[in-house]
Amino acid sequence: MFHHITVLKEEATEGLHIKKDGIYVDCTLGGAGHSSLIASKLSGEGRLIGLDQDDWALENARERLAEYGEKVVLVKTNFRDLEQVLKELPFVPQKDGVPQVDGILYDLGVSSPQFDEGERGFSYNHDAPLDMRMDQSAQLTAAEIVNTWPEQEIARVLFQYGEEKFSRRIARKIVERREEHPVESTGELAELIKEGIPAAARRTGGHPAKRSFQGLRIAVNDELGAFEEGLHAAVRCLAPGGRVSVITFHSLEDRICKQIFSSYLSRCTCPPDFPYCVCGAEGTLKLINRKPFVPSEEELEQNTRARSAKLRIAEKL
Repeated sequence: MFHHITVLKEEATEGLHIKKDGIYVDCTLGGAGHSSLIASKLSGEGRLIGLDQDDWALENARERLAEYGEKVVLVKTNFRDLEQVLKELPFVPQKDGVPQVDGILYDLGVSSPQFDEGERGFSYNHDAPLDMRMDQSAQLTAAEIVNTWPEQEIARVLFQYGEEKFSRRIARKIVERREEHPVESTGELAELIKEGIPAAARRTGGHPAKRSFQGLRIAVNDELGAFEEGLHAAVRCLAPGGRVSVITFHSLEDRICKQIFSSYLSRCTCPPDFPYCVCGAEGTLKLINRKPFVPSEEELEQNTRARSAKLRIAEKL
């Protein structure tokens, strides 16, 4: 069975204000938890479009969403291609050549099997080939980064995407080892990371390889670049009154979401002592929640991975 972190699921889907005959996009199918909830609220006129680049997720979603028949359309793609996918679907209306949908959802948590089933190379708890590709047809793997990229580039990835403060020491260890022989397994890499972190620092903050593995996974899949492109496309493709819900799991994703939403808000230039706005500044979005929603204590008890989850929702004006 394919499990996914279902944290904030109800809040995220309810935040979309689902109309029975609306068109909705789940940009991150994963375990199809969000998709099944959205599809269950649609009439025969409504449509749900599910996107994922992971074959496992698509196969699971086909089974799990089979009961909804033609209401659900699944597409294998990276969500950075959202706009192009929507343009190619005949039932999606367009305005001035831009597709118009009623709601878009992102749940950026990695699906549990990618961590828990070791052969994908995402997990430091299973010894497996260094891979980490969400899309198995993609070219770049973690092994290529670790064994061919310059030391300073490896350090940058670990620091920038993994927020690992010992990134330089770890990168040095990796380069020293690969001069002897290629680093080919997650187990060997996890040990090298451990060696690069001082003993005192290893005793706090969970598994010492956690941050570095996150950094490599983000680099392999260009997760932040794809999210940035995809979220701008989502704002363009929302019909007026349509909403976008975004669940993030670490500060880099949340910062991108916050900054992009902020860039579409109205920027009134009137002096602060004016009783009402006369400049006529119009934004594209309004925020539904100024502060992000976070998981309840009950959800955290069921799933400790949800601790860093944040949900932001915005509406197209």
